[in-house]
Amino acid sequence: MEDDVSSPVSLSRLLRPQDAVWVVLFTALALFGPSRTPLVILLLCLLGVAQVIEPKFPWFATRAGSAVSIAVNLALCGLLIGITGGVSSSYHWILLFPVVSAATALGPTGTALAALGACAMYLSSLLLVDWRYQYIPASQVPELLVRILMMPVLGFLTYQLAEAKRREARRYQRTAEQLAEANQSLRDAEAEVRRSERLAALGQLSAGLAHELRNPLGTIRASAEMLRKSVDSSNEVAREMAGYIASEVDRTNSLVTRFLDFARPLQVRKAPSDLTQVLDRAVTELENHQPPYQVVVYKNYSPDVLPVPMDSELMERVFVNLLMNAAQASPPHAPITVKTREREDFVEVSVIDRGSGIDSTHRENMFNPFYTTKRDGVGLGLPIVSKIVDGHGGMIEVESEPGQGSVFRVLIPMKEAQ
Repeated sequence: MEDDVSSPVSLSRLLRPQDAVWVVLFTALALFGPSRTPLVILLLCLLGVAQVIEPKFPWFATRAGSAVSIAVNLALCGLLIGITGGVSSSYHWILLFPVVSAATALGPTGTALAALGACAMYLSSLLLVDWRYQYIPASQVPELLVRILMMPVLGFLTYQLAEAKRREARRYQRTAEQLAEANQSLRDAEAEVRRSERLAALGQLSAGLAHELRNPLGTIRASAEMLRKSVDSSNEVAREMAGYIASEVDRTNSLVTRFLDFARPLQVRKAPSDLTQVLDRAVTELENHQPPYQVVVYKNYSPDVLPVPMDSELMERVFVNLLMNAAQASPPHAPITVKTREREDFVEVSVIDRGSGIDSTHRENMFNPFYTTKRDGVGLGLPIVSKIVDGHGGMIEVESEPGQGSVFRVLIPMKEAQ
């Protein structure tokens, strides 16, 4: 992966131990080298400065930056060799620097091109030789061939070592990513255990409260009916108050029923069921809801989905709840899409709306009981949905952005767990 060219220069890049080595090497070459003309010293200084300052700039760590750096170094090295004797130059070995840089920074193609470039730079001075008056003694041809062969061989060996190091680094990176995933899975499992414990405790509390409330609610309801029948018809205020009491008792009794639904152990009766029919019944219930929801439901069912082992009544409740939540979050006449497809070993049912979306702070708690952002909500709808889906061995995924809508994905196993 390429470095971020916009990242700031770190202290480790400004002060590197190898910088001192480069300074010592090129200073010694400038002071004690076989050729100390002003142009040679200038070229040596330029090469030394390039080795020191290039690592300070992140762009030179990119492939493009490395290619430019290697090309410039090859040109400087070729010029240095050209003015210090050509193929007989004592500085022939300096061409190994850009070849080694290419082997460590580029792939096999870049390494091969750098090695060929170095050989071309080294041999380019032969083009300027007047072969009518000069020649290469036969005794020096083997050394010339060794010098030429040394560049691709050293480049190849360096590339092999660098690639082995890169493979090891990638292996360590994969191991670190696997460990991070395992740690995340462990944290998720711990969070799920804590959530299950909270749900169990809340379920027991809800069941106890529900049973304790049922009897007094029945007494209050019966008393309100008797009051309404016994008061004089002219006493409109008393009759109206009795009606209010009865309706509020009914509403509270409905809430108690939902508490019990959440608290009691889930009895899942699975049987191969046509998912399309279950979804159609849920959509029909949404369309017949009073007061009606002003939304348009689009069905995008996959024909490849086979009957799924599930409790069709319970799963219908899941989809009705998700559809009603989508309708409540959507503006009038907004579209809601119900989509099905196979996904590995699951059937995925997606309920997609273009409504108000869910803030990230609420997504973390939406499946916790009694947590709600609705004015008249109780906070048991999604926890019951989650409980039913968990009872089927499935999962729920949520994607949502405020103002962009939400996607609830219900994953149902296509086969019974062994």
